[in-house]
Amino acid sequence: MSEHSTSNTSADPAIADASRWQQFREVFLIFLRLGLTSFGGPVAHLGYFRDEFVQRRQWLSDRSYADLVALCQFLPGPASSQVGLGLGMSRAGYTGAAAAWLGFTMPSALVLIALAMSISVLGESFPHGALQGLKVVAVAVVAQAVWGMGNNLCVGKLKISLMAVAAAVVLLVPSVLTPVLVILAAGLIGVWKIAPEARDPEDFLPIKTDRAHAKRWLIAFFVLLGGLPLLVAMTDSQSLTLFDAFYRAGALVFGGGHVVLPLLQSEVVTTGWVEKDAFLAGYGAAQAVPGPLFTFAAFLGTAAEGDTVFAGGLLGGLFCLVAIFLPSFLLIAGALPYWESLRADSRLQAALSGVNAAVVGILLAALYNPVWTSAVHSAADFVMVLLALIALMVWKLPPWLVVIGSGVIGWAVL
Repeated sequence: MSEHSTSNTSADPAIADASRWQQFREVFLIFLRLGLTSFGGPVAHLGYFRDEFVQRRQWLSDRSYADLVALCQFLPGPASSQVGLGLGMSRAGYTGAAAAWLGFTMPSALVLIALAMSISVLGESFPHGALQGLKVVAVAVVAQAVWGMGNNLCVGKLKISLMAVAAAVVLLVPSVLTPVLVILAAGLIGVWKIAPEARDPEDFLPIKTDRAHAKRWLIAFFVLLGGLPLLVAMTDSQSLTLFDAFYRAGALVFGGGHVVLPLLQSEVVTTGWVEKDAFLAGYGAAQAVPGPLFTFAAFLGTAAEGDTVFAGGLLGGLFCLVAIFLPSFLLIAGALPYWESLRADSRLQAALSGVNAAVVGILLAALYNPVWTSAVHSAADFVMVLLALIALMVWKLPPWLVVIGSGVIGWAVL
């Protein structure tokens, strides 16, 4: 009797809805805090994610986290946002992915929408010292992530060498394709030289979606990529033209937010949707807010001029924001179930051992350029990096508190 009652309870739609809401709330609140405090760009975001989900909450292991980062390095679009989507999806399925995206993305998106509507320029009015303090703390966050991942994933001469070579190649051969080629080469070396390691259950990333749905998401990605330009040509709809421009920007660009800027400029400035001065002002503002740089799309959609209801204002900002991030959701939802199954293969495990060492090297290269080179210009900057590192690694203060403290100190001192 009790077994029958348990079955009915677990099948109760009201209880299932309550559980989904609880999962949504949990993931949303965590990512909302990250969305409010994660300054420093995509590499720093990966550091914040690692501290939150690997170190503090232990949702996954360092190896699983590095595997997820490696997958997102292969995919076009904003890697840090895709990692966030993957983390949310592993925790609570599509509900978790939606919660992670909303929490991490909406704070900066709403600020940029408000700025576009009020024609303010945060990049010029934001206190220089506070902005410098936020840049400096990003150095410490990335350094902590590289140190921790290196200790766990770069054990032995070969893996340390792979890490160093990967960092050197990425720095000396700057190209958006270099990290992808480095990861492929490291994977091949892993298969050739590294013996597969036994993995304990903690090394597996729980996936709460299946391959049947994954196929549909991947099909939808390619249908939209090929079908939207055809619909634009057939209908000459400005709404579809706008959506297609931002969808393609999110679907075809490797290398993250800064790489997408030339494509967005050609789509919205040369077409006359957004004035060049407004574009540059919005880009400056996007540098000064936390969260993903792709939220720049919300500013452009709000500032866009046109005859469609989806150009200009709050609705236009949200319309373009969804368009640029939709490819990332479709790719992660489509790839993650297959990725997790592939990770169980012994040869792929050997390849991933090499890939993970290369990922640490890529992060090490990013720690130097652009994170260090854009933030550390004086002895005072170096001292702030040192203090932030001690606060994170010795005093074990939460990153959000260190971020706020660095911003305040930078505003007062720098």
